[in-house]
Amino acid sequence: MALAFHASQKLDLPVIAQSALLETYLQEKDRVIEALLDPRQLSKTGEGTYTYTVTTLQVFQLQVRPVVSLAVSISEGILCIQATEATLDGLGLVDDFQLSLKALLQATERGLQGEATLGVNVSQPPLLRLIPRRVLESTGESILNGILITIKGRVGRQLINDFQDWCRESHKGQNTASAQGIITGKQPG
Repeated sequence: MALAFHASQKLDLPVIAQSALLETYLQEKDRVIEALLDPRQLSKTGEGTYTYTVTTLQVFQLQVRPVVSLAVSISEGILCIQATEATLDGLGLVDDFQLSLKALLQATERGLQGEATLGVNVSQPPLLRLIPRRVLESTGESILNGILITIKGRVGRQLINDFQDWCRESHKGQNTASAQGIITGKQPG
């Protein structure tokens, strides 16, 4: 019997300083994906393709670790991250496992806007057959929401910090006072 879990999150993150440079920054796919996801768990496999090993998850008595192949592309100023393949390490008792992920991130006049949807379809492991289906599904949805909320938090912290670093690196030739004004949105005084 297959179980299905789904979760989604929206992002509306104001960026005051240098928001005009956000679209250019999003073109740096390698840099952006490393700011969004833990770079220790990320491997580049080709141009715009990566493998990401998700932190081990505890689901009742089972420990599982999804390994996801990702494709990152940019079209019309929108960064798209999509799962192309996924396996589930640590759970040899599952007949089938399908993971879907689609995340969009776009620079706007106000800052960053985005949306991510994450879904899993998996057969019910024999060890969990005695647990009611609805309990398993609500637990799965809670886990997926937790993953998306963690990534959303990384956007608010690491991605914005990396964007600020990128702005500083891009303006190294300018004097320190005006370069600092670029990042903070303040005029040198």
